Amino acid sequence: MAKTHDHTPQSPASQSLPAPVHESRLRARYAETDQMGIVYYSNYLVWMEIGRTEYCRSLGIPYREMERQDRILLAVAEAHCRYLAPAFYDDEIIVRTWIEQASSRLLTFGYEIQCATDGRKLASGYTKHIYCDTQLRATRLPQKYWKVFGVIR
Repeated sequence: MAKTHDHTPQSPASQSLPAPVHESRLRARYAETDQMGIVYYSNYLVWMEIGRTEYCRSLGIPYREMERQDRILLAVAEAHCRYLAPAFYDDEIIVRTWIEQASSRLLTFGYEIQCATDGRKLASGYTKHIYCDTQLRATRLPQKYWKVFGVIR
């Protein structure tokens, strides 16, 4: 099971059940590396975004649909990445993503980034998001999403 902050991710609704973890796979592109062939640090945040987007899609909630149908935006309020080992050009990367905490106003995703070839743990982290309307004002998540995100009342 994926880990972040040295704990097993927990379902927000029940601290005894593990949260669903989604795996996204990608390959480190040449454009993402420095002269030494090492992936530049900011790309890990891009990979987290890929993981987050694909996680939501796997739940049946594509970001685009939330934006179009419900006019809900997920604004990043905080991002943290702990770098553990370098990724290199052409490495196959696994991004594990899960929901660490969910409320009607805030959503926190956890991440673990790993090299698929040799199993090295490359990074772990989280992003905290606030729900915003199209004028970028904080708002509540529509109730129809509460169950799928595991919102605690």
